[in-house]
Amino acid sequence: MKKPNCTYTDFQKLDLRVGQIITVTPIEGSNKLLALSVDFGLDYGVVEILSGISQLYKPEQLTGNKYLFLANLEPKKMMGRMSNGMVFATETPPKYALIKVSKQLKNGIALC
Repeated sequence: MKKPNCTYTDFQKLDLRVGQIITVTPIEGSNKLLALSVDFGLDYGVVEILSGISQLYKPEQLTGNKYLFLANLEPKKMMGRMSNGMVFATETPPKYALIKVSKQLKNGIALC
């Protein structure tokens, strides 16, 4: 479904970056959430991002790969932990696909 237009000013607020998943840990007490330790390079360092993808991806499928992230999403508390961003995925239920990028891209490189 097409969403409403956003202004260019709103778009400029988004910090889209390449991040490399360093570690993946299941969240105790959740059947969906994984804790992703994501390396965004010098600007952000390594941050934790929680994602409800445990039924679709195993930790070993994600670790070491690079994906597209929203790095400046307002932090959100989930299951007692803070999530500091969001990994992009296609909206094709029931099998969502993360937006994987080339391993040749530097961690933290911004998209424009």
